[in-house]
Amino acid sequence: MRRLLLLVCAIVLVDTMLYAALAPLLPGYAEEFGLSKGGAGLLVAAYAAGALLGALPGGIAAARFGPKEAVLGGLALMAVASLGFGFAGDAWTLGVSRLAQGFGSALSWAGALAWLVAGTPRERRGEMLGTAVGSAVFGALLGPALGAFAEAIGPRPAFVGVAGLAGALAVWALRTPGAAAEPQPLRVLGRAVRSRVIVGGLWLMVLPALLFGVLAVLVPLELDGAGWSATAIAAVFVGSAAIEVFVAPLLGRFSDRRGRLLPVRLALIASIGVTVALALADHPAAITALVVAAAISFGAFWAPAMALLSDGAERIALAQGLAFGLMNAAWGAGNSVGPSLGGALADAAGDALPYALMAGACLVTLAALSRRALLGTQAVRVPGSP
Repeated sequence: MRRLLLLVCAIVLVDTMLYAALAPLLPGYAEEFGLSKGGAGLLVAAYAAGALLGALPGGIAAARFGPKEAVLGGLALMAVASLGFGFAGDAWTLGVSRLAQGFGSALSWAGALAWLVAGTPRERRGEMLGTAVGSAVFGALLGPALGAFAEAIGPRPAFVGVAGLAGALAVWALRTPGAAAEPQPLRVLGRAVRSRVIVGGLWLMVLPALLFGVLAVLVPLELDGAGWSATAIAAVFVGSAAIEVFVAPLLGRFSDRRGRLLPVRLALIASIGVTVALALADHPAAITALVVAAAISFGAFWAPAMALLSDGAERIALAQGLAFGLMNAAWGAGNSVGPSLGGALADAAGDALPYALMAGACLVTLAALSRRALLGTQAVRVPGSP
């Protein structure tokens, strides 16, 4: 189990590292290819769009052909996307490369997480998924360093190296025993959309993606307006994400021992407080402290929500690959809508409005959980109990 966990962690780490590498390279690409802010925004959003497009195919591949095979397909696309980044001579090639990376990510994430669940005892599911989330966050921390390295030595050698790393991971995956395929007709997705646990778990993936998306747009602009440099702004987000790396596995283990709902309720209460405080904050020091609090409270949804989806899939005999394919769709939808909606609302009525709406969404979700309207009664049980 440990070897499989290390493989899964390495896969999601390299994937998110490649995703986050664009940030320091974006100004240079915008200047080189004459991209407007809108064009740059489309380039940034192409990854989430690719993940959304690949979500269902990735889940189907993991279920029909096996998690290992889906992972290998995702790693192949990762290598292609890396070469596209390195050798891009125009904006279209960059955009297609980023779209391919998102599509490949949907394959590798659905396969890797289904593979991990298949090799993990149910009573440790949250802990293992939380560890994978922590590795993904760590990859996002390394991404800007990769981008800076590519800026220094040139994108071709840097991203050819990433393609080679994807190949090495594929060899590692080939040498690791796979998990059984779970081929199912697509009509089983009808059971999924009728399951409160599945639908509720998906919403608990959309919500933090929305929250992080709004935060990622509004906070940098607010700190930039206060005179902070790009390096200082990056340091705020890197520091907050570093805390999330260590918190995610602990929250997953907590959800294994105390049930999935308690950490979700605590995350909702904390997120309401943080978003309300962000709506009122106007001093850079206060905003910085709240970004750290947001990383903990918003990030606290991931591990229990993923474990809820896995538990719910097990209850209705839905293939784990399909469940994690739906998870990718939920993440892609939230991560596509959050930044654009938050920015548009802030332009129209100020930053307080999107933060207030996010606080309201958390409050409504908390009320739905309390009334058992969101997840029903099944999710209350502690994992592993009868």
